[in-house]
Amino acid sequence: MDIIFLRELKLDAMVGIYRRERVTRQAIELDLEIGLPSAAVFASGKVADTIDYAVVVQRIRDELGERRFGLVENLADFIANLLLDEFHAPWVRVSVAKLGIIKGVRHVGVTIERSRA
Repeated sequence: MDIIFLRELKLDAMVGIYRRERVTRQAIELDLEIGLPSAAVFASGKVADTIDYAVVVQRIRDELGERRFGLVENLADFIANLLLDEFHAPWVRVSVAKLGIIKGVRHVGVTIERSRA
């Protein structure tokens, strides 16, 4: 499977279950691996035949500006479903990490994999 990847995408999000996390945005980091829907791009060289990663980033930014998530698991699942449904990816791996929220720990988070049913 051919994959587009985005590494260390840093965004702010409303995510968390603790009182302080419900009222303030915090830094998160995303790593995305997105399966290409077809091999057409290799013959055409056209962005219309692939997944435009700039559009992916903007869609995620827009959604994170509007939504709040209780757990990083919920956030990862939301992003995975967005990629599968809107961008027609056959498979995705999504990692979401909170940055520096536990003393002595650089990242805490989750990695999930999903595929189209």
